[in-house]
Amino acid sequence: MNLSLLKELFASFVRSRGLGRHFRRLVMLDSVAGTTVSREVPPALAQTLIVAAQSEADALLQQLDSHPEGLTDAQVEQLRERVGPNVIEQDKPVPWWLHLWRCYKTPFDLLLTLLAVISYLTEDMKATIVIGSMVVLSVAIRFWQERKSHIAADQLKAMVSNTATAMRRSFGQDVVNTAATYFDVQLHVKPPRREEVPMADLVPGDIVLLSAGDMIPGDCRILSAKDLFVSQAAMTGESLPVEKFATLRSTDVSNPLELENIVFMGTNVVSGSATAVVVHTGGRTYFGALAQRVTATSQAPTQFQAGVNKVAWLLIRFMFVMSPLVLLINGFTKGNWTEAFLFAMSIAVGLTPEMLPMIVTSTLAKGAVLLSRQKVIVKRLDAIQNFGAMDVLCTDKTGTLTQDKIFLARHIDVWGEESDDVLEMAYLNSYYQTGLKNLLDVAVLEHTEVHKQLNPAANYRKIDEIPFDFQRRRMSVVVSEREDHHLLICKGAVEEVLSICQRVRHGEQDEPLTPELLERVRAVTADLNEDGLRVVAVACKEAPTGQESYGVADERSLTLLGYVAFLDPPKESTAPALQALAAHGVKVKVLTGDNDLVTAKICREVGLAAGAIVLGAAIEGMDDAELARVVEAHDVFAKLTPAHKDRIVRQLKRNGHVVGFMGDGINDAPALRSADIGISVDTAVDIAKEAADIILLEKSLLVLEEGVVEGRKTFANMLKYIKMTASSNFGNVFSVLVASAFIPFLPMLPMHLLVQNLLYDFSQTAIPFDNVDEELVKDPQRWNPADIGRFMLFFGPVSSVFDIVTYLVMWFVFGANSAEHQTLFQSGWFVEGLMTQTLVVHMIRTRKIPFLQSRPSPLLLATTVAIMALGIFLPMGPLAHYFKLQPLPLAYFPMLALVLLGYMLLTQAMKRFYARRFGWQ
Repeated sequence: MNLSLLKELFASFVRSRGLGRHFRRLVMLDSVAGTTVSREVPPALAQTLIVAAQSEADALLQQLDSHPEGLTDAQVEQLRERVGPNVIEQDKPVPWWLHLWRCYKTPFDLLLTLLAVISYLTEDMKATIVIGSMVVLSVAIRFWQERKSHIAADQLKAMVSNTATAMRRSFGQDVVNTAATYFDVQLHVKPPRREEVPMADLVPGDIVLLSAGDMIPGDCRILSAKDLFVSQAAMTGESLPVEKFATLRSTDVSNPLELENIVFMGTNVVSGSATAVVVHTGGRTYFGALAQRVTATSQAPTQFQAGVNKVAWLLIRFMFVMSPLVLLINGFTKGNWTEAFLFAMSIAVGLTPEMLPMIVTSTLAKGAVLLSRQKVIVKRLDAIQNFGAMDVLCTDKTGTLTQDKIFLARHIDVWGEESDDVLEMAYLNSYYQTGLKNLLDVAVLEHTEVHKQLNPAANYRKIDEIPFDFQRRRMSVVVSEREDHHLLICKGAVEEVLSICQRVRHGEQDEPLTPELLERVRAVTADLNEDGLRVVAVACKEAPTGQESYGVADERSLTLLGYVAFLDPPKESTAPALQALAAHGVKVKVLTGDNDLVTAKICREVGLAAGAIVLGAAIEGMDDAELARVVEAHDVFAKLTPAHKDRIVRQLKRNGHVVGFMGDGINDAPALRSADIGISVDTAVDIAKEAADIILLEKSLLVLEEGVVEGRKTFANMLKYIKMTASSNFGNVFSVLVASAFIPFLPMLPMHLLVQNLLYDFSQTAIPFDNVDEELVKDPQRWNPADIGRFMLFFGPVSSVFDIVTYLVMWFVFGANSAEHQTLFQSGWFVEGLMTQTLVVHMIRTRKIPFLQSRPSPLLLATTVAIMALGIFLPMGPLAHYFKLQPLPLAYFPMLALVLLGYMLLTQAMKRFYARRFGWQ
């Protein structure tokens, strides 16, 4: 046995054991292989795919330690240990305790907890219980609602176990084959076997067999293919399948998605079959790289979160200024610093809108329930308000604007006129071709009226077929019509069909295909392409009946009949939905990976002014300043990569927009994560659903319009609470400062402030269910802390005016002007203060005249009446002594009615002035 054979047998043994990666650098089998193949590849994923596409099949298999007949079980096990399972890492479910912490760690909840601790340390148990209840209630509602939404979203994910067909070899097969060849003997080993294996078990180097309907299990290099069409819509946004084959016709390709012999994980086979070798699995795939980018990027605070935090800190800063001021004034004027401290703490609690977390959460939860009835699952409650604030919606084209289904749009002759003959010939071609039908054939065969008219079973008999191949890019069938003659019908790409035509059909006559006529033909097809149609040429010729076998050589001297043109048409709901969104101030921008001609056609049909379409290649050369101008001036972007979409969304946000993004593909995931509100559908890929904030059970823009309205109602009701609480609390503190400076006793006890605050907060629990004026949902709405502060300064002193009037009446009219009569003074202000605070809900909830031009919801009205009645009952009833209050004289109540009437009139006048000067949100 010579040295060459020993080396060859040793190489076979190494490959069969999966040890090639260990011994390749030690044993260089130069005499066998001739040359070695470098194991070093560029680090960039795109470059590795390009290298795999350009490598010879044998060399690539050697790089991967693979074999044309597949890997052995031992190789697979060792590779799986090294590279891990073929799965995509997604966001791991948040543990319940971490989710609970995230629901709790808002500025208000943390501040309220601090106040509750201080109240407990000062033995003020009533305040501790009240404040603690607010925190527990708000956190519990948010936690429960979001947890329920996440569970519903998880249930949408497909839980089926996908499999792939892989080739597996027996252990030692290489060694036995080599020995049998050398010794020229018959040695029997088990042949390579086909196995259905879970996709998660595949490893680089696995040989997989692909057929129609299969999911691509990894990034794979095609080794052999027959009529292979792959849908890459999830990766690129292209609605039509793309052709894939074993040879790389063009080596000048920089975008891996354009490689003709590479298929990607997450795409699927539409028709045909192929054998491929797995190059990358799991997180090393193109899909995996996108997924890692999405899950590794921490999501920036949305416009809603940032706005709430700004408002929170505005009110907290105000509290930190006013509470020490109250402490100092009362400490110096009354001399009792302990009582002054407790009073200042009560003021701090009163100034803090402790119901804000609960009001916000319950309002958002109500919106989530209403949206669920519209087939919308809300994964993150804050996203509902972002619906209302959204002023730009970026959406993909395929399946959102369009039906995501190929239809036969036109069947025309060479001159562009509708032709039934062309449709009939195309139908016969599609009807008689063997094998799996592609989407274009299916669209032709949906014209069942042609079948009834032609009756192929009775009038035609198939003679032969010339199959499709990627060199000719056409296919032909030969049929016998009533046994009179043979008819060869050819259908395929325009240029390839033109190359075998000598005549064209003009009415009932055939004319020679002259250069002038050829130019006309190309002009017609160019017009169809500009309309976004995919054009297929149809030609035919008659042949004598004696011939029974046909081949490529017979595809000559044909007559061009015309064309069939296909389109993914827009949904019927798209145009009205775009109009409705525009009416609500939402501008729609189309971001698609599809080509510009198809995109322009769809935009025209749905009434969206496309203008000049910006291509992804142009975006590559733009800096941020130029892109900032482009995204404002243009509404349609085509041929985009995932990075382009993400960059456009981020730039729109930097320009000050609240951006929504709707998508369902792998290529949409980064933009979904970057948007203020990511919207996906239940049929989307998992990584898109993972990145989204909202999942639609129905992929329709009409549902989005309903979500926009609901989001704005939610925002309007939250804003009501913040405005009325901020202005009322500011007015109360201003009144306390005035009273503390001139009155020798506390104007209200800490208990009074806490009870009044609790009753007032309870009256506002119905705000999430309040009616909203129509004008408040017409335009996008945003948080504006500066506006909140200004509103507080304008409306707070209005209540203080009537508080001071009440002081004067109690002091001079009812004689509550000494420490002995302070309970009467405190009771009078307690009732008046609670009444004005409760009425402010109705005064500020609308710009219109309350109760007459804008009616509150029955629940809000009922809680208002109940709290006002309870406020009067406390000093007048048997519990007065417990709350350190006393009954008020009957003469007090006419005065109270006049004060409340004056308060309402002055507040209404202030509303008109404020709305004219600053607007009303």
